[in-house]
Amino acid sequence: MTSSSLIPLPVQSDGVPWPTEDWPTGPLDARVDRAGLEKLVDHAFAQPEPDDLERTHGFVAVQGGRVVAERYAHDVEPDDTFTSWSMAKSITCALVGILVRQGRIDISDPIPVKEWGADDPRRRITIDQMLRMVDGLRFREAEDLGDGSVRYYAEDESDVIPMLFGHGKADAAGFAATLPKVAEPEARWNYNSGGSNLLARLVGETVGGGEQGMRTFMEQELFGPLGMRTAQPRFDEAGHFIGSAFCYCSARDFARFGLLNLRDGLWEGRRILPEGWVDYCRTPTPQSPMGTYGAHFWVVPGSLGLFTCNGAFGQRTLISPKLDLVVVRVGRTAPEKVGHVIRWCKEVVDAFRPTAA
Repeated sequence: MTSSSLIPLPVQSDGVPWPTEDWPTGPLDARVDRAGLEKLVDHAFAQPEPDDLERTHGFVAVQGGRVVAERYAHDVEPDDTFTSWSMAKSITCALVGILVRQGRIDISDPIPVKEWGADDPRRRITIDQMLRMVDGLRFREAEDLGDGSVRYYAEDESDVIPMLFGHGKADAAGFAATLPKVAEPEARWNYNSGGSNLLARLVGETVGGGEQGMRTFMEQELFGPLGMRTAQPRFDEAGHFIGSAFCYCSARDFARFGLLNLRDGLWEGRRILPEGWVDYCRTPTPQSPMGTYGAHFWVVPGSLGLFTCNGAFGQRTLISPKLDLVVVRVGRTAPEKVGHVIRWCKEVVDAFRPTAA
């Protein structure tokens, strides 16, 4: 699951406490472009809200395991929670990884979907292929406009709208199980939120105990150990975690999740994710556009080793091994303007780029 070309993940310094209870804070590294960073953050939180970024709820930057920059909107508190949207996919991936560590799931196995009969060709789709979104199923979510922004399909041609808000919302994984096969597995890459809900259901079915069993598993194995006290996963009427889109968290708790991945799945000496799992998640899938997708994480080509959790309306958790950096931005930006958020996030990371030396 590893790649020798990946930038190594940094370890937590002995003198820096883990943020299980409270985040340690520290000054910005003297090499950071402080003036440039302050200008970017001032712009994001300007009143009235800027036309390009629109609403930014919160921003957190963590370097070396310490919060070094943080800002919130005038009406937001640090413990306020916000919709993850598709950043939840990376959390779902972590839950799969925990079961891999426990020996309860093998991602090379076909994903068991009870709605698919013995002769259904979809039964050949593996858990790995669904994590990397090369499963060959149809899913119509959004059209990439080429600048980082997207155009969502109209309701009558969308799969994500009926799954999350229409006739499929009572059982999102059940809706996803109806998706037709349109290509052979591995033949193409296609962003598939339905697959994420099938994976979330698989975790719940493996854990057992229905909704409460899944909630207990998430708390005991992920949220609790990391101190993610604000995490609020949402479930549908069928009792399944809606792992494609809905895990509410504070900006600081999204940063805790980012730090877990920056630290190779280790937390306070405890292995949360199996060895090599984060490398698997951040290894580019060749079929994805310009190799920008791994396994339920996005990958940013370049010298900083960036891999990211992305969500609709400009939700971002950016992780850079080269800079030992996690950046979180939560807000609400119109889909056609998300390209501005992407550029803003790049410029924020670039302000830390001198510390790579």
